[in-house]
Parts: sequence; structure tokens; C-alpha cells
Amino acid sequence: MRLHVGCAMWTHKAWAGRFLPHPLPAAERLRAYADWCTAVEGNTTFYATPSRDTVASWAQQTDPGFRFVVKLPKAITHERRLAGAEAELRAFLAAMEPLGPRAHALWIQLPGSFAPADVPVLAGFLRRLPADHRYAVEVRHPAFFDDPHAAAPLEDVLSAAGAEWVPFDTTAFFRSPPTSDAERDAWTKKPRVALRTAALTDRPIVRYLGRDDTARTVAGWQPWVEVVAGWLRAGRSPTMFLHTPDNADAPLLARRFHDEVRARVPDLEALPTPLPVEPSTLF
Repeated sequence: MRLHVGCAMWTHKAWAGRFLPHPLPAAERLRAYADWCTAVEGNTTFYATPSRDTVASWAQQTDPGFRFVVKLPKAITHERRLAGAEAELRAFLAAMEPLGPRAHALWIQLPGSFAPADVPVLAGFLRRLPADHRYAVEVRHPAFFDDPHAAAPLEDVLSAAGAEWVPFDTTAFFRSPPTSDAERDAWTKKPRVALRTAALTDRPIVRYLGRDDTARTVAGWQPWVEVVAGWLRAGRSPTMFLHTPDNADAPLLARRFHDEVRARVPDLEALPTPLPVEPSTLF
């Protein structure tokens, strides 16, 4: 029984000297992050497919049980809109091979303009994907969350492919106006859709956006503590990604979420204890 928790990235300026040693070579930062968290979002792959050697270095820095949820490149999902991108898809899949079992799911994040009428395109794309990967789909068009007649066909398509629907829960974030520059920036960029807590597979994936204020972040995730605990009791193996607008405390918050779930599910395996971060010196 495992709950994997993680962040939107494995390196962040605000973590240096707090969660990750500083200075630390770029090739060692993922290894240090993996002392804190057991999963990470692969957001960088959205902008460009990394080299196979780069991906091999990610595998070398993590245990086989570590989970990567890696995003398909925007050339496939946003520019080609899942059509006519066979070459880009082949290059991406080949680059991800060194991750092996660490590639928990390939993440198909679709643009907000991808509407219910486009679901047949998604269905055809999923049918053409190799069966040796798991897939997770994130949609942002409001109709999928507000209209049951739009959600049901999407659920049917995902279920037929064994793919998960990834909710990005921003409800706590949008509950009150922003109070910091990071929150104001996120206010204009993050999707504002209704809460969804249903899982379609035995490995649900959740993205949660809190506030820069820890108390409000923790208060906002309380419904997820109960949902995730229920999934674990039912034999599911969820992955939870914790975001805040500035992400300054994200690794600590991810571990705190895990602790809160474990308090309700005592059989849940504990997270590894992070290695102490040595204070930086001049010599």
C-alpha cells in the first residue's frame, strides 16, 4: 500500500539550502529531491523532448519505485491536437524508454479549447498508443466539469483505454482573491473548473493547487485526505502532486499531506527520511 507524493518540479531556487543541498550540480538535484518525495511531474517535456541520455540520468538518480508522470510535448497535444504527430510521438516514446517502471503514466494535457466535440479525436489517439504504457488525460474545457452529458463520453473513452482522468483542483486557490505576486500571476493562468474526485483506474493521479499561506493550503486539501484514504483502503495506489503559487514549501507540504493520510490509514508505508541538508560554507 503506497501513496506517492510530489511536486511540479524537482529543483527550485527557494529549495536551495533548505530541502536540497546548495550548491548542488544539476545532475544531482533529482537524487536529492527524491529523498523528500516519491513522485514528480514531468512538465519540462511539454516544451521539448529531452535526449535519451538526459532521461537515462533521471533513471539513474531515482529508485525503480519512484514515479514520473511525464507530459507529452505541446507539439502533439496543442499544436497538432493529437492528429498527424506520429513522428513527434515516436521520438518522445523512444526518449522515455530509459525510465522503465518509473514512467508511471504518460500525461496528455489538453488545451482549454479541446471541447466535448473533440472526444472522438482523443479516442482515436488513445487507440493508436502502445499498450506498454499507462496514460493519464487532463482536460480543461469547463463543459467536461459542468455538464454530465459531456463528462460521460469522455469517461467512456478513457475507461476503454485504461486511462486516468487527472483532475487539477484549483477550487481552494480561487476561493478568495490573491494576496501575493505569485498568487496574482497564477490567478490569470490556472484553470478554474469544478471539483472532480472520481477515479477511473487503480492508479488515480491528482494535482492540487493551494495558496502561499500554508494554513489555507492545508484547509483546502482536507477533502482530498479523505478521498485518498478511501482509495488506499479500496486497494488503489494514488499519486498526489502538491502545488502552491510560489512552490517555496512544496516538498514539505507533500510530505505533510502524506502524513495526514497515513494518520487515517496506519498501514500506509512511511516516506523515506530525507538526508539532512548541510549548511553552506565558504570553504
